[in-house]
Amino acid sequence: MIRKAFVMSVNEGCEAEYIRRHQPIWPDLEAALLEHGVKTYSIFHHAQTRQLFAYVEFESEAQWAAIARTEVCRRWWAHMRELMPSNLDNSPVALEIPEIFHIEKS
Repeated sequence: MIRKAFVMSVNEGCEAEYIRRHQPIWPDLEAALLEHGVKTYSIFHHAQTRQLFAYVEFESEAQWAAIARTEVCRRWWAHMRELMPSNLDNSPVALEIPEIFHIEKS
């Protein structure tokens, strides 16, 4: 299993709308994530800094990269663009955080 963590942010004044749009995410977006091998995906919000911390576990880098090419992911990015810093392709600006420690009991 591959684990990734990354940091994004939400624009000032858009926090409540960002949270609302994730309560829940679109069913077809959730289906695309699951169909592409995502096993768990969480986003946490740090209210004082407006930072978003995301953690995801998935089966393969190729499947993870393929999510960004799906129509539903592209629509979601466009839907969220006004709420957070975004790249030219509407993807959220995200900084991957390298893992330095992990413990797991089977």
